[in-house]
Amino acid sequence: MGKIVDFVVIFDNGVRKRHHHETEKGKVTYFAVQLEVEVKGEWNIAVRYDCSHGFSHMDRYDIKGRQIKIMLNLSFESALTYGDWDINKNWFKYKQEFLEGESDEQLH
Repeated sequence: MGKIVDFVVIFDNGVRKRHHHETEKGKVTYFAVQLEVEVKGEWNIAVRYDCSHGFSHMDRYDIKGRQIKIMLNLSFESALTYGDWDINKNWFKYKQEFLEGESDEQLH
């Protein structure tokens, strides 16, 4: 039986990080780390690192629903660690970009 780690970190009123990962024999088999922003009583994903398509990647969203997907050339373990660190470090910037509908990169 594998291990599941699941927790939420509150950064500010209406801003949180949701962390979930699963391991089997010490190896990450699934992960999702995401920054969520509350808008009009609903939680919206602003940034998500995960492996839902069988490879590690980052998804960026804006308030208008536009999305970009950035493939990461990282193992699941490294992508999980990096995603957790990146969201912890840049949550305020990501929140602002989400709410303003823009980012450093073009959202489609």
